[in-house]
Amino acid sequence: MSKFRARKRTWRWPGNERVAFTIGLAFEAFEFQSQYRTRDTPGVVNPLSLSYAEYGVKVGGWRLLELLDGYGIKAHMSTNGLAAERYPDFLSTAVGEGHEISGHGWVNDRIYTADDIEIERRDIKRTTEAIAAATGTRPMGWTSSGATPSSNTLGLLAEAGYQWSGDDASDDLPFVRDVDGRSLVMLPHTHTHQNDVQIFLGPRNGPGIIWEGFKESFDRLYQEGIDGHPGWTEIILHCQIGGRPVLTGTIRKCLDYLTGHDGVWCTTRNQIANWTLALNSQAR
Repeated sequence: MSKFRARKRTWRWPGNERVAFTIGLAFEAFEFQSQYRTRDTPGVVNPLSLSYAEYGVKVGGWRLLELLDGYGIKAHMSTNGLAAERYPDFLSTAVGEGHEISGHGWVNDRIYTADDIEIERRDIKRTTEAIAAATGTRPMGWTSSGATPSSNTLGLLAEAGYQWSGDDASDDLPFVRDVDGRSLVMLPHTHTHQNDVQIFLGPRNGPGIIWEGFKESFDRLYQEGIDGHPGWTEIILHCQIGGRPVLTGTIRKCLDYLTGHDGVWCTTRNQIANWTLALNSQAR
């Protein structure tokens, strides 16, 4: 086994931790329908589905902030521009508590194609401006709405001065890409089996499925960290989904488990991106 592990990319965390952990909150707005719907109505306003999304700012987001406050853990919050425009008080509170805000498209049910470059460029700009207006801080990172970037997205993010993108699923660890002569940190999806949309709401699994995926991933990565190959895992919670009481116990179980281990770096995506850029600079 060791001869194959030797082929893994050499990596280390700032304090030589065995594994890094981040938690992401999605704070979203929609034009027509959210992830929850009793009928699919693309391009047609679905009032019940949109009301489901409003739970995030009315209740769910606040519940998640309170939960994380109890652990002293800071999150990155993927935020649609329209959500920032509508609910600046929530975002300014989150930033005041030490959480980070990243861009997440203008609205969450809009997908761009390669032919939409000017529309996508405009929406990146106005999302950035809406977040900055709400929080006083320009976002450093970006994950496309619905995890659906176009072939233009990375170039547009580099052009707009972003430092990291979450639109990648090719690795367990961050890496740097040269995009139009600029260094862009790629922060891959290390959360696929701990994402409340993908593993809980969409497939209609029970809440324990998130715990099962998290524990399996964490245990494997922790052992690899002991063996000299540290990794990174993450939980993604949407304020309108993960903020509901049905998932609170599961989230606590995950956080209790990881905080019960030594050698875990509870960090944020911005911090990981900065660390990755520093390592990349040292390697040159």
